[in-house]
Amino acid sequence: MRRVALFIVSFITWLLLVFPYHSGEWDLESIYVGLFAGFLVSILFIGIFTKTPRKFFDPRRWFWVLVYIPIFIYYMVKANFQVVYLALHPKMPIEPGIVRVRTELKTESGITALANSITLTPGTFTLDLEPEQGILYIHWLKVQGVEEEFATERIVKHFEWILKRIFE
Repeated sequence: MRRVALFIVSFITWLLLVFPYHSGEWDLESIYVGLFAGFLVSILFIGIFTKTPRKFFDPRRWFWVLVYIPIFIYYMVKANFQVVYLALHPKMPIEPGIVRVRTELKTESGITALANSITLTPGTFTLDLEPEQGILYIHWLKVQGVEEEFATERIVKHFEWILKRIFE
């Protein structure tokens, strides 16, 4: 079942990538290549695909993914402006440091998504994580507090609540 689900996801992704935006007709060769690519992906990458494909296709999860995208974009743009301010300020008031934060996420996928979201947000970078304990070490461009609870509140919480709905 997992292999079939991965094939379907791969093939649909291929179709979205080669969709005929200009000609208005499907290219039969592209569909054949997509079938072959989907087959190849379902053989080679089954080990990293979800263990529960039923959950992968759950519409509630996809709804929360669609909700997450604008929230992530908002925090990314906000952080961009903060970093630009720090870089252009005459005194360049950065106070870099490494802080320890804690997450309540339990799945590897959820913790990975959180770590990537933090890294993709300018001014923060995930250095290391201990997924068993739910601990991440973050390089913060302007450390505002080194206490674990404070850093968790400032860095993790605005992503974590929605990632719980997607991954757990």
